[in-house]
Amino acid sequence: MSIVLNIAEGSGRFTKPDKRNFYIISRGSVFECVAILELLLEQNSIDHQSYQEFYFLAEQLSKMLFALIKNLE
Repeated sequence: MSIVLNIAEGSGRFTKPDKRNFYIISRGSVFECVAILELLLEQNSIDHQSYQEFYFLAEQLSKMLFALIKNLE
């Protein structure tokens, strides 16, 4: 939820540096989610296929956020 909320808050900001900051925070939240996925996998709370699917989505989201961040430099 943190990812989406930070993207929303960033898009509501008026200056590029403000927007960029929230996109950076959002990208950090993606990495937090990946860490949670790894813990869930280690605890056998999710199967390996689900882990790979979520990891792929997180990777794609991270790349999109990186592009947004770079575009606001």
